[in-house]
Amino acid sequence: MSRRLVAGVDTSTQSTKVLVCDADTGEVVREGRAGHPDATEVDPAHWWRAFGEATDGALLDGVAAIGVGGQQHGMVLLDEAGDVVRDALLWNDTRSAGAATDLIAELPGGAAGWADATGLVPVASFTVTKLRWVAEHEPDNAARAASVMLPHDWITHLLRADRNPETAHGGPTTDRGDASGTGYWSPASGSYQPQLLRLAFGRDLAVPRVAGPAEVVGETVAGALLAPGTGDNMAAALGLGLRPGDVVVSLGTSGTVFGVSERPVVDISGTVAGFADATGRHLPLVATLNAARVLSTVAALLGVDLSTLDELARSAAPGAGGLTLLPYLDGERTPNLPDARGLLNGITRGNATPANLARAAVEGMLCGLADGIDAVRGLGVPVERVLLIGGAAASAVVREIAPALFGVPVSVPDPGEYVALGGARQAAWVLDGGAEPPAWRVPGTATAAETLAPPVGETRKVYADVRDRAQALLR
Repeated sequence: MSRRLVAGVDTSTQSTKVLVCDADTGEVVREGRAGHPDATEVDPAHWWRAFGEATDGALLDGVAAIGVGGQQHGMVLLDEAGDVVRDALLWNDTRSAGAATDLIAELPGGAAGWADATGLVPVASFTVTKLRWVAEHEPDNAARAASVMLPHDWITHLLRADRNPETAHGGPTTDRGDASGTGYWSPASGSYQPQLLRLAFGRDLAVPRVAGPAEVVGETVAGALLAPGTGDNMAAALGLGLRPGDVVVSLGTSGTVFGVSERPVVDISGTVAGFADATGRHLPLVATLNAARVLSTVAALLGVDLSTLDELARSAAPGAGGLTLLPYLDGERTPNLPDARGLLNGITRGNATPANLARAAVEGMLCGLADGIDAVRGLGVPVERVLLIGGAAASAVVREIAPALFGVPVSVPDPGEYVALGGARQAAWVLDGGAEPPAWRVPGTATAAETLAPPVGETRKVYADVRDRAQALLR
């Protein structure tokens, strides 16, 4: 009996990854990858080229359904003909920080008004602020714009054999997960908030229809069904089979903390984004701009590779001899300090060693994510176990320190492309037409040490003190 095959796509900040999986078991059968430009604004044509490169060589032969996961928030502006107006502004482009501040002030109720309407308080990452920036700084481009999409919407649309709104599946589509990161869609009501889009852009723009979680939204030229797709964090949650009580800490280019909630989450401070997930539930999330890049930057500073950085950090005592790193290397999203820079505090002749600096880098990165866990827990989301994923989860010292700083057991799933796997699981769900996603086996996990050493607990207190004093100066 031949296998039924599905494909999941991750069009991320750095690359496109494609997994072809067995629709019944989730086993990865084959995979492809291609890189993206390293920039905060990118011509979307690069993503389409990368998809073609990643699937070259008949990778998609026999695939019956495809689901696309994509980096959240990216602004893809299109004209009346469907052509791209300007390079897409990505989530990590912070030029719209001022626009975020303005939009909060302009809406009655301020931050609370935004949180009630959309589950979000505007920051530079969100699409709504990027629309305001274009309207203010590029009026010619704004005048040409007829519609706005997100990266996964755009790739899904290009995959359609029929892109005619009158004959296809209702024209361009998105899903509730990715729509919830725009700043003009409400997870609570399940509808767009056009008044907020007009507030940001000055007029209406066409937006993709929000498809149901397992809705068929089109077919490819080869006849494969197209799933709605979703944002990268929502796809990762689907790929991991996230359940209540589980919280993911992802240590990739950015850092994220997210868990499943049955109800919408509203945080007027803006620390926790009240996203929707890809299944009909909700996905409260905290994001930082700086995660794995903190370790690679400090490794480069010390002139060592990442494995040597690990060894150095493990050789230092908890607390790094009093050295504390606030890792705001590229500005920061949580706390919302887009113009901030990193800060090394407490340096003396006695503690100024490579080992202490390596340890401070790891502790600083993880303390920022531990703050995110506290914020999610504070809104009533249960935190019983942390699933640690992303490139930096491979670090031995990260695995050792994380349980103590997070205060709960930490499991490390087998390394994998969980965004692409989530896209494939969604594709299998669409293929089966079932009420729930297929019950694929979640990749095995190894539980990290759970010892909560008092010196590490003290590390969080020192970090919090440095963080709070620095914020008072940086704001």
